[in-house]
Amino acid sequence: MYEEWETLKNDCLKCKKCRLCETRTNVVFGYGNPLAEVMFVGEGPGEQEDIQGKPFVGRSGKLLDKMLLEIGLSREENIYIANIVKCRPPKNRDPLPEEQEMCINWLRNQTALLRPKLIVAVGRIAAMKIIDDKIKITKDHGKFYKKGNILFMPTIHPAAILRNPKQKILVEEDFLNLKQKIEEICTLTYN
Repeated sequence: MYEEWETLKNDCLKCKKCRLCETRTNVVFGYGNPLAEVMFVGEGPGEQEDIQGKPFVGRSGKLLDKMLLEIGLSREENIYIANIVKCRPPKNRDPLPEEQEMCINWLRNQTALLRPKLIVAVGRIAAMKIIDDKIKITKDHGKFYKKGNILFMPTIHPAAILRNPKQKILVEEDFLNLKQKIEEICTLTYN
């Protein structure tokens, strides 16, 4: 396990553990407040994320930012955002199980250093990888799961909302529940 954030980040940026390194433009390590109590985890970078080297900056990211703002959260101030895999899968396909396995220790180290009280798994793949492989995102979104000292909540991916706008109301409810839970268990997020 890493003891320093910068060492972890520098090593991750040089990673060549799987074939995704061959087609990436940038490693997308993560972004936000490294002292945050709340962490958001997606599946992997898309095209814009690969270009800019930051998670959730494309159309999905803009929608996520808007939903975060509605409950008083900001990636610049009080949350941290990362992904299961740090390099873009070709043509934005789902990261393969072996790619997830090769990359998951970067996320585990980020989580160990960050020590969040709450992790939001954004989308099916993230939820299945970090919460429970039996999660059904359309059924289990918005529920809280306790693992160790961390509460986890899966939610529907903003890209799914862009494809099916009717799902937005479900995610808005998830985010209101998230805000309430943050107010219950986090001491710094809204201060």
